[in-house]
Formats: sequence, C-alpha cells, structure tokens
Amino acid sequence: MDYMARHGTRRSRPAELHSGTRRVISVRMDYWPPGTRPADSVLAEPALGYVSRYALGRDYHKRMRKQLATLAARLEAVAGPIGHRVFVDSAPVLEKALARNAGLGWIGKHTNLIARDAGSYFFLGEIFTTLELPVDEPATAHCGTCSKCIPACPTGAITAPYQLDARRCISYLTIELHGPIPEALRRAMGNRIYGCDDCQLVCPWNKFARAAHHPDFLARHALDASRLSELFAWTAEDFDARMRGSAIYRIGYERWLRNIAVALGNAPTTPETLTALRSRVDDASALVREHVAWALAQHSCP
Repeated sequence: MDYMARHGTRRSRPAELHSGTRRVISVRMDYWPPGTRPADSVLAEPALGYVSRYALGRDYHKRMRKQLATLAARLEAVAGPIGHRVFVDSAPVLEKALARNAGLGWIGKHTNLIARDAGSYFFLGEIFTTLELPVDEPATAHCGTCSKCIPACPTGAITAPYQLDARRCISYLTIELHGPIPEALRRAMGNRIYGCDDCQLVCPWNKFARAAHHPDFLARHALDASRLSELFAWTAEDFDARMRGSAIYRIGYERWLRNIAVALGNAPTTPETLTALRSRVDDASALVREHVAWALAQHSCP
C-alpha cells in the first residue's frame, strides 16, 4: 500500500485536502446485512466461500457519498453557502482517528473503530467544511483487559494490541494485493475469498451491532453462502454482470479467481473440488494458474 507513503503528511493535515477546512464532520453507517446465513456457519463449511459481510450488497462508497452530500446540503440550508468536500475512502483521510476525536467510538485492539452502542460493523465517512462547528469530546477506550481479537486473527496479523501488520491481513491479501498471495499464508486463509471479519466476530461489543437499514446492503447473488466450485465456474462476463456495482468489482476477475483457488486448496478433497480446480489448470492468467497448481498440490494431485 505505497499510497500511504505517497500521501505523506496530507493524511493528518485536513486543510491540504480541502483548503480552508476548519472542522471535520465524521459519520458512521451500519452495514451488517440482515437475513444472511450466520458468518460462523459459513466459515465452518470449507466448501463455501466467505465474503466479508460489508461486501455482500452494493458498493457502499456511492450510497454513503450520496447520504453525506444530502447532509451537506441540509447544513447549507441552515448556515448558508459553506465550503465543503465529502470523503468516503476517496482520499488520504485518517478516518478512524477523526471518528474517535468526534466521539463516535474508540480504536480497538484490532485497530477498527468500536462504538459502545453499535459495535464495529459500520462504514465511516467525512465532510470537511469551512464551517466553524462546536467540537465534540473524543471517545474513551473500553476494550479493558479483553484481547479476544488478537488470537482470533487467522494469519496473526494483529501483532500486538493496537498494532496490525497489513502484509498478513486477509483483507489486504484478498483485496489490495495484486500479485501472488504468499504461500506461507494461504492455508491460514481458509475459505475467506474477499476480506475477513474474524477479529470483529469475536468482539463482545458487537452484541450491540445494528443491522443495516438501507436495502443496498442486503446480500446479492447468494454471496453470503455460495459454493466455491460454483463461484470458480463464473466466466468473466458472469463476474462483470454480477459484481458490477459491488465493492468486490474493484479487485477484478483475475484476483477473484486467485482468491477462490486458494480457498479450493483449503477445501475438502472431493470430486467437486478437484473438478473445479482442474477446469482452470490452463487458465489464460499465469496468476490463476499458479494458485490452481498450489491448490491441487494441497490435495496431492498433479
């Protein structure tokens, strides 16, 4: 993620992102999709593909940006014309630190934001504005002695409380990483094909998490519990038709197949699994072929 170094200090200097910024309005939006198969049961069934719950519906970026633009318009209706700019993962913004300082929650030991009344299953977004608004009190931390999230990480990416090695994080490996997934981490990925929720699933504060209200976040195309073999059979056209408008679309078809190949390598050795893998031994992508070869080797198959 070289973009972090590339942006440098702009991440901590809001006025460099939007000239004249005096305040940052930080907001959260619940995303847990109601009516989906329980996450734990999908993780426990290795023939299924696990997709992080935030990505089961439509892409949140557009939905949240629209909501923030509506909020900004309402502010202008009260305060008159103001300078503002909306951000939803669209610039080098220290969103978790800003949300903490705005009182929305504290940064937990897994490095995600946690709210006492809403757990951690929510998106964050910001409005940078020239409007001089009152300043909220920062949230206090309430993880206490709990550290369930640390051993829960499948790849050991949480190296210490409040410290995350992104190079080991399954969300990074399945979404941000463009090349081969390090072999040493593939077995630990299990059936996680897009993102990972494990550190949040064990967090006691998520007993207060709220289901999403907006229909955009409802699961689409049965992605909450699809069989790996069926997903691996998608053509490029299938991927384009079903994932367009989804957060998953940004990784592209090639990395989608790469991720599923790893999961199939971790799946039970069954005719279904082997047939799926052998169907792509000669795939046009060298990246996919390499991961398929690794997966077949896990089943002691050439």
